[in-house]
Amino acid sequence: MGQAKRKEKAEDSTEPTPVASPGEPVPSRETWQPPAALPRLSRALVVGAVVLFNLPLLHYFLFRGESAATVAVPYPTQSFDNPAVIDTDFWSTGGQWRVVNGELLSPGVKNNPLWLKAKLPENVAVEFNVRSVSPEGDIKCEIFGDGSDHASGYVLIHGGWNNTVSIIARLDEHGASLAQLQAEAGRLQREKGLESADLVKTGVFRANTRMRVEANPFPVQIGKTYRWRIERQGSVLTWFIDGREFMRFDDPMPLKGQGHDRFGFSSWEAQLFFDDLSVKPL
Repeated sequence: MGQAKRKEKAEDSTEPTPVASPGEPVPSRETWQPPAALPRLSRALVVGAVVLFNLPLLHYFLFRGESAATVAVPYPTQSFDNPAVIDTDFWSTGGQWRVVNGELLSPGVKNNPLWLKAKLPENVAVEFNVRSVSPEGDIKCEIFGDGSDHASGYVLIHGGWNNTVSIIARLDEHGASLAQLQAEAGRLQREKGLESADLVKTGVFRANTRMRVEANPFPVQIGKTYRWRIERQGSVLTWFIDGREFMRFDDPMPLKGQGHDRFGFSSWEAQLFFDDLSVKPL
């Protein structure tokens, strides 16, 4: 009962809503008015401050040129005995890349590759040692990219997505799978009565197609050192691990030429160690 009395008291204290007498205008609440516009000078100062703050980013996207290529191919075996090689032979847009005990450490750089300052020939073989010390495995590198942006070429991932799948990605590691593209080409062939389910002839595959080839020959063994060899001859990109073919991709429209002629080490969150890099034309 005590609570009810307090409630009644609170209700009694509420002010009644004013009611207009007959013939009198109904009182209205004060309407919201938008704030006054900033003077022209103030608006100009705000815009100027925003542009100035973002000037480095704008310059990067609007005026950047091709990344420097100061290293020649063939590139003899790089054993990473000298930590200074990261500055002389490589460059990156981010990540704490460093040499530790004669190995190159990629400490989970969130897809900020360490690019070799060399232009790759169209037919080439790139070899290196690599091991993952993280439970997720997730060993990766990029080849035939632009030397600046992640996934600007092919991305090779061994044991990605918590060591469940390995891929050769073309322009997007999250793109549609080759199997999905083939299924779409088959559907178009049946619907349109085409002679074949060729990916290019059906229009499913174009120069800017973002896709990936998936497989899982074997997962990454944590702490084990692997010897990778990536080679391209013509349109065929072949990936070997420890001397055995791991995966391959015959690209109907190979990524090549300016913008697709660089190699880079990479990682997402896994800690990877690289060593003994060599690059040879084929």
